[in-house]
Amino acid sequence: MKKNGLLFLALLSFCFGFSQEKFNGLDMSLGNLSRLSDAKTRSISPENFTGEKGKGAMADPARDKGKRNVANAANEARDLGKGWKVNPFIIIEPGETFTMADIAGPGAVQHIWMTPTGNFNFSIFRIYYDGESDPSVESPVGPFFGIGWNEFSPLNSLAMTVNPGSAFNSYWKMPFRKNCKITMQNMDTQPMRLYYQVDYTLTDVGSDEAYFHAQYRRSKPNMGSLHTILDGVKGKGQYVGTYMGVGVTNNGWWGEGEIKFFMDGDNDYATIVGTGTEDYFCGSYNFENKRTRQYQEFSTAYAGLHQVLRPDGLYGSQMRFGMYRWHIMDPIRFDKDLKVTIQDLGWKSGGRYLPQHSDIITVAYWYQTEPHKKFPKLPEADVLEVN
Repeated sequence: MKKNGLLFLALLSFCFGFSQEKFNGLDMSLGNLSRLSDAKTRSISPENFTGEKGKGAMADPARDKGKRNVANAANEARDLGKGWKVNPFIIIEPGETFTMADIAGPGAVQHIWMTPTGNFNFSIFRIYYDGESDPSVESPVGPFFGIGWNEFSPLNSLAMTVNPGSAFNSYWKMPFRKNCKITMQNMDTQPMRLYYQVDYTLTDVGSDEAYFHAQYRRSKPNMGSLHTILDGVKGKGQYVGTYMGVGVTNNGWWGEGEIKFFMDGDNDYATIVGTGTEDYFCGSYNFENKRTRQYQEFSTAYAGLHQVLRPDGLYGSQMRFGMYRWHIMDPIRFDKDLKVTIQDLGWKSGGRYLPQHSDIITVAYWYQTEPHKKFPKLPEADVLEVN
């Protein structure tokens, strides 16, 4: 009895200690919304560039009128005064890179909302962690949020949403230990207006937390029939998502290509191989609605064909598609290295595959340990432009 009693007390002590472990305020769900935490919630916007406590909406329309990115709505707020809607947006001039947020950690970004104006492919979104000189996230802002073809299409998923009229939202968890810096570069010839908000939590970050990464790539029609989604990744981590835009250049079904994940020393043959493009994006049989004989858009928690741009009979002469696949419940884990490719295949006569030359835009999303290998140089504006 004495031995059993001691065992019971030890078990009780362990369970009590476990239940009292401090909650760091991350990994939120309906099941833990009631849990208290010492984490500090902060938010950065043009009304509070630093996110500091008690420092929001301090611009004075009378004193700061005419100061760019200090009181951009001073004229509209002239009858209301300080504390009202004096600087809800910023203006980024052509060629300028604006620092949207520069956060001292440790902590994690939990949500980003923005609504940029202008050409979504000429606005370059970057994120840097812990003082690194090369970004861990680099992509035109449209493709990063699932809008590769510069036209609004609703997207409704757990990781990303795109809502009317051009509201881009990211819910990817982005932990950092020392610092998180977020920038936007305007490559266009016109100024852009940007409303945005970065919601984050200052809290302890576990030693097993990896860093969020995202990388843009594009294959123009003259670049062959094998598109590289991601290559050169070194380190330990997990692949968590793909956005893919396809601009077709031939008639007929275009999505026979297989996706392949080469990991941890794979050379000629990959470890994970899909069975077709629509299959990887969690659809089937050409994404076709059998009743209407048309492509059927869908947008779900983990996957979707959310964008189908149909020819308008004049200037919009080509079909274009946008789709996403989030590996939230099935991350693809790697220990040393990772490469991801997808074939560009359709059909030709005799029931044979057709190596196509489509216009393909992708963004790869993954977590990994730092340091990461430097990304390939982002294309020039003429290559980024959708035409």
